[in-house]
Amino acid sequence: MGSDFRCRVETRKFVWVIGLILASILIIQYFEIPYKDSMFSLFSSSKSYFDYSDNANIEKQSYDLKNIFEENHFLENSTKSIGISPISIAPERSRDRSNILSKENNGISDNISPSVSTFTEEDEIAPSPTTRNIAVVTGGDSRLAPSPSTSLLDDFSLVAMISPSQPGPSPPPKKRPESPIASVVSISEMNDMLIRSRNELSSYSKSPLWPSAADKKLLDARFEIEHSPIFGNHRGLYAPIYRNFTAFLRSYEIMEQKLKIYIYKDGKRPVFHTPRLKGIYASEGWFMKQLESSNRFVTGNPDEAHLFYLPFSSKLLVDYVYVRDSHSFDDINEYLKNYVNTIKTRYPFWNRTDGGDHFLVACHDWAPIETRLLMSNCIRALCNSDIKEGFRFGKDVSLPETYVRSPQNPMKETGGSSPSKRRILAFFAGQMHGYVRPILLKHWENKDPDMKIFGRMRKGYVWHMKNSKYCVCAKGYEVNSPRVVEAIMYGCVPVIISDGFVPPFFDILKWDSFAVFVLERDIPNLKDVLVSIPDKRYVLMQRRVEMARRHFMWHNKPAKYDIFHMILHSVWYNRVLQIVPK
Repeated sequence: MGSDFRCRVETRKFVWVIGLILASILIIQYFEIPYKDSMFSLFSSSKSYFDYSDNANIEKQSYDLKNIFEENHFLENSTKSIGISPISIAPERSRDRSNILSKENNGISDNISPSVSTFTEEDEIAPSPTTRNIAVVTGGDSRLAPSPSTSLLDDFSLVAMISPSQPGPSPPPKKRPESPIASVVSISEMNDMLIRSRNELSSYSKSPLWPSAADKKLLDARFEIEHSPIFGNHRGLYAPIYRNFTAFLRSYEIMEQKLKIYIYKDGKRPVFHTPRLKGIYASEGWFMKQLESSNRFVTGNPDEAHLFYLPFSSKLLVDYVYVRDSHSFDDINEYLKNYVNTIKTRYPFWNRTDGGDHFLVACHDWAPIETRLLMSNCIRALCNSDIKEGFRFGKDVSLPETYVRSPQNPMKETGGSSPSKRRILAFFAGQMHGYVRPILLKHWENKDPDMKIFGRMRKGYVWHMKNSKYCVCAKGYEVNSPRVVEAIMYGCVPVIISDGFVPPFFDILKWDSFAVFVLERDIPNLKDVLVSIPDKRYVLMQRRVEMARRHFMWHNKPAKYDIFHMILHSVWYNRVLQIVPK
């Protein structure tokens, strides 16, 4: 009897112990998960909360000049040594979720039935990197730190262990551009490539099948731009941040006076004529919205148009047409082919120039691939402006990637601490997308009090940007990142670590005057690169960041020299320079 009683007591104790252990495991896993609403398995074979699914890891299909004289009195009054103070760690904001807009028809032939793929902004594509090319350049007159003595091969093997995968559509195998491109292209080499492209523009645009009055006006505009009197300064603009200040001012002025754009009404909603104004791909939506509502630039008479706009969303094209996990772009290609064939059949304008006077604005990572086959002659404004993915200087436009959280107030918070009050040397926070960020964290997370390098942050992200001297913009899955624009918004000098990335408005802005470029292979020397920049030089760069900000801001009503007008100007400028006198 006593023996049975003791046995039952021992059994109950054992059950209680097991219960406590299970509860402890559940609590531990809960606090390890990056998102509170994430699903997890108690019996997962790995302690990590990342999903290593094969589909999510299939690689995604995608592609310094001299300083100008500065005001000495500004430097003398502004330069101060900047100290570093420890800052507590805090997590980053998550990306927004935007509801997919309902489908509507709007006049294109109906023999393509889009397949709905209902994933949101958080459902990022998770490609595996195929290239291991890393190398660098810093801005201005800062010294280049010595190359690392140790190999970074171990860093790349690190990716497989700690780089998370995200749910999302898996793209087909990647095809490289036909022309060979150097594995690493420095910012100075990009400058040379842009200059050379201006002498090779005839190869970008075929001679039109017949002349037009619009082309004659473009030729006249080119002559005016190239023979403008030199401007010394301009109210609200700062000459040192531009490649050719005089040419920009004159070109912009002529654009405002003369540019006319015809927008095709064809295209089925929501892929066409449906601007998405929220999220990381919002640039294409805001441009579409503001151009379609423009009375100054839009014309209903295609015969007077200098440019023809293709009003589709690369993001909604993926959401509605791509067959998820198909690993094929066939459906997207067929959908766009059907659209192009429609406008080629209904109108003569595409055929006149083979699409050379047509343009698109696309921010999704896959846009270079979506448009490479059928729209290769078009002027493409792309967020994913990757040289290795086929970006062509002098024809294509690098589109700023802007993370819009509130369509009602797209740029509600700007500015930050003055240079003397920015106590943090360098800051980065973000999810471990791609192969560069894990390497960055391996070398700098919790390694140096001056370097605030974190993973994902839930709060304090904006505060850190407003109080840091340099903000690291490390590539994720693709070369582009919204951090570039965010850094400019908060007065933080961008440090771009993304080989092959063509910065926004590269044809107009002199990026090495207000940003630092570090090659991926020099991540171990990141602090040496930054501390080698004199305080006087930093203060100058920070001021230039402040002066460049207006070009990266969305407004509910477009404002002079804002991001809408800058995108439009880059498209216009490239088209003008394509017109060659007979």
